[in-house]
Amino acid sequence: MTLKIAVDPAAAIAPYEQLRTQIAEQARSGALPVGYKLPTVRGLAEELGLAANTVAKAYRTLEADGVIETRGRHGTFVAAAGDAASREAAAAAQAFAERVRRLGLDRADALAVVEDALRAAYEG
Repeated sequence: MTLKIAVDPAAAIAPYEQLRTQIAEQARSGALPVGYKLPTVRGLAEELGLAANTVAKAYRTLEADGVIETRGRHGTFVAAAGDAASREAAAAAQAFAERVRRLGLDRADALAVVEDALRAAYEG
């Protein structure tokens, strides 16, 4: 099992976001299993022709999202992200539902707001 990343420098999406998205998708799909050791920041940066800070930013974001975990000098590993991500998404959805209800939006209006936000997030 190997990490497969392709960064397009001409894309409208920032390289760190391309990297973050690809690692997250591979971890959540199981292509990168829990416990898989990721390359070092410097190693991956060199391999992809990116600045080390770009890779570090992606790793920090992935760690904050619970997708990876850093174990000090032992390295960076894929965490059990599916469960953590699902729990966090469910909590965010619950908070949103409670908030829009307090604001007086009906179900259809709340769903429209979510659809607009998701479209903006996923389609850029």
